[in-house]
This record gives sequence, C-alpha cells and structure tokens, in this order.
Amino acid sequence: MAAGRVAIVGGGIAGLAAAYRLRQADAGLELTLIEAASRLGGKILTERQDGLVIEAGPDSFLASKPAAAALCEVLGLGDRLVGTTRESGGTYILRAGRLEPLPEGITLLVPTKVRPLLRSRLLTLRGKLRLLTEVFRAPRQDEGDESVASFVRRRFGREAYERLAQPLLSGIYAGDAEQLSLLATFPRLRESELRYGSLIRGMLAQRRAAPPPPVASRTPTSGFLSLRGGLGELIDALVASLDGINWRLGTPAAAVERVDGGGYLIHLADGTAVAADAVLLATPAWATAELVADLDAELADLLRSIPYVSTATISLAYRRSDVAQIGAGRGFVIPHIENRELTAVTWASSKFPDRAPDDLVLLRGFVGRAGREQAVDLPDDQLRALVTGELRDILGLRAEPVLVRIYRWPRALPQYVLGHLDRLAAIDRRLELHHGLLLLGAAYRGVGIPDCIVAGERAAARALAYLSGAPASAPLQPPTAPAPAPSAHRGGSGL
Repeated sequence: MAAGRVAIVGGGIAGLAAAYRLRQADAGLELTLIEAASRLGGKILTERQDGLVIEAGPDSFLASKPAAAALCEVLGLGDRLVGTTRESGGTYILRAGRLEPLPEGITLLVPTKVRPLLRSRLLTLRGKLRLLTEVFRAPRQDEGDESVASFVRRRFGREAYERLAQPLLSGIYAGDAEQLSLLATFPRLRESELRYGSLIRGMLAQRRAAPPPPVASRTPTSGFLSLRGGLGELIDALVASLDGINWRLGTPAAAVERVDGGGYLIHLADGTAVAADAVLLATPAWATAELVADLDAELADLLRSIPYVSTATISLAYRRSDVAQIGAGRGFVIPHIENRELTAVTWASSKFPDRAPDDLVLLRGFVGRAGREQAVDLPDDQLRALVTGELRDILGLRAEPVLVRIYRWPRALPQYVLGHLDRLAAIDRRLELHHGLLLLGAAYRGVGIPDCIVAGERAAARALAYLSGAPASAPLQPPTAPAPAPSAHRGGSGL
C-alpha cells in the first residue's frame, strides 16, 4: 500500500469521489480535505421543506454513464435509485410562443424516426427535408475541429440547429454553440460522420448493433437517474463513509507551494498550512489558477483561459388546485431565438417520485447562458418577477407560488470552447513538471456527475501510484461524449 499525505482541495463530487477512492484503497493515508464553503457537495445541494425535495443544482445523472449509479450501489443507496416517472411525459421545445413536443427518436441530436419528425410542428417542411437529406451529404474530410453550431448546420441545416439542436445543447452547457468545440463536446458525432458518412445512418447502425439491456438489475430503466430523497443523499453517504479524514471546512486555500526535497504546502486563508506529498485540486479552473499562480504562472494562464458561465435555478411550488392541468411533460427548453431569459423549465414534481406532496406542484426554472448572464445577478424580487412573468406568458400560469427558492451559481459551468483539447494538452505538459500535483473536476473532461466521479477516481489512482513510486504523472483524459439523449440541463438535471 502507498503511504503518505494527500490533500484534496475542493469538496464537490469530484473531490469527495477522490477521497472515497483513496480511503478505500489505503486506510493508512493521512488524508486532508479542504473546502472553502461551510458545507460539502459543491453544486449538489438538496433542501427539504414542507414535503418538497428541492434541488439547487443538478437533479439527476445519466444512466448511460455507470459511474454514478455504481457509486450509489457501493454506498448502500442502490434501493434509493429512481428513474423518471412514466407519467412525466417527454420534453417540449418552445416555438413561436407555443410548446411543441420534441419528436420521438431524437438521439444525441440525431433523428432516427421519420414519421414523428414529419408530424412535428417544430420545423417547416423545408427544414424537415433539409434535415432528412443529411444521409446524402458527404462528410468533411479534414481533421480540424469546428464549432458545434457549424457542424449541426452543415449536416442538418440552419433551421434544425436553431429549433432543435441549440436549445438541447444549451441544456447541457448553457453555452454558445458557435464557440463550443465539437471534438471536446460531441466527439462521437464526428466519429460517426467519418465512419458511416452520415449521422443518421450511423445512429441506426449503432442501434442495431447495441446489445440488449441486462435482464436482472436493481437499477431503474431510465435515461436519467436520481435518488428518492434527492442527490444530497449521495453527498451524505459519501461523507459518512469517510473515516479518519482531516476536514478543513469554511477555510479557503490560498496558494500551493512546492517544498524543497519534495511535497507541497497548501497555504490557507486563515494563515495555517497543510503539508502533503500529493495534492489533488478539485476546484474550478479559475480558482485553481490562483492557487498555482506562484508555482507555475504558465499553468495558471492556461487555466484562466477556460471560460465559465453563471446560471441560477429558481424553484417554485404552487397549489395543485391553482395549477390545474397546466404542464408539459418533464419540462421544456427555450431556443435563443425566442428571446427569453428562461432557458428551460422542469416539472420537478412530475419528473421523479416523491418530490412534492399531493397538493403541491414543484417547478424549476433556469436562467443564465453564455452571452446572457445578467438576469442571474438581479435582486431576488426582480428575478422572481421575471420568471413568474415568463411562466405566465408561456404557460398561462397566473397563480402566485406558495414557495420560491433562488440559487445562484456564479462562474459555475466551464465552457469547452474551440481549442479546448489543445489547452488540455498544454496543461498536461505543465503538470509533468509538478509530480504529485493533479487536477480534476468539470473543467477538463466532462461536466456531468458521472464524469466528475470518474475524474475523482482516476486522480486518486494516479496519486496512489505516485506515492508508490510509479511514473509520476498521467495526462488528463480527453473529454467524454454527452449522453445519447435530450440532455440534462446544467450538467445533470435531465429533461
């Protein structure tokens, strides 16, 4: 077993997953976790009030990426896993002020069924024909990257991009698809284009070749999974499992210093310091940049160049008698061309079981996206008025909510813009100079909960290898592909 001191800076899901992996692998490690906030969990925050389960950040994770469900199982939460309810219906998209259902068969932005698409009112006849002629369009042969927007327009046309792809993409990254890197966000689409010559042909071929689902499994059959009492249950279980850890909560880290002879000192804002042989920085890239600025100015500049977007979630509870039949499936997304501050709304109480008592309905709205973040900073009363006003316009919802909870997430969502893979490669080269220093979290190789768990587990494994005398560094893995389904909003709260 490895022996030594490991410090983790950042108590979100990535840092906690790393701590769990380290503790399970070596009970003798001297393990310290430093978190600037007074609580653990990062963007995963569940509040419970009056029978409501209110998610401040993500409300679910992708079933197609097994790391999160597997961690729940080993923590004894397997019987707490829940999928979206069958009664919740599908996803809708706002078009010209009306909610239209997302056509059945849209998988990873690619249509796989013709009839639902032809019946849809989301696209004009011209837009539908342009989309379906994708099967005849030759692939781009050069190896360069391009923006997601450019790729979708090239393959499916402008209308399909504006009315279908863009609102679904915004749900994942809250980003500007004109800037997002295709190879960093949807590499499987590019691979399919090159291999099959057409995304539609490729998706159909992959479906035919896919193995049948396992016959026996405790995990619910659903594209998105959560926990019966909210995702905060995962954080609670992780923390309860971590024995013998030196918790430093409510104390921000200020700087990382290399010590002569090996190891590091992490200087804290209260004037104390933590000594460690290996350091795992599970903080946002902009915060990590400040921690390593004196250690490696070039690395800090690379980290600062990763852009972030601020968002907010607004949860609203209504009396069911006031809401009546107003509602649309699991929720809806809003294209930029609709010129709304809301980017999406989920019907939280319909989406998962046990989210609200029978006499209440729980909705959750999202504001903030690349290029349009100003609403996030509005005072509470103005933000509430903005959201309820847009719900009135879209849904005809005129009732007053009985409860409103606003959660702001400043500089929360990293953007994998063009050049992201080159930036990761440059970060890897700098890290080769700092043995035992590891970076993990949503800024690098995936924004979802399963991605962050995998990042934590891999960083922990590399730290253990380093302490055992194995090769000192390993590169960050390339970003992973998002889910093959209409996504999840804000890195995990799937519609």
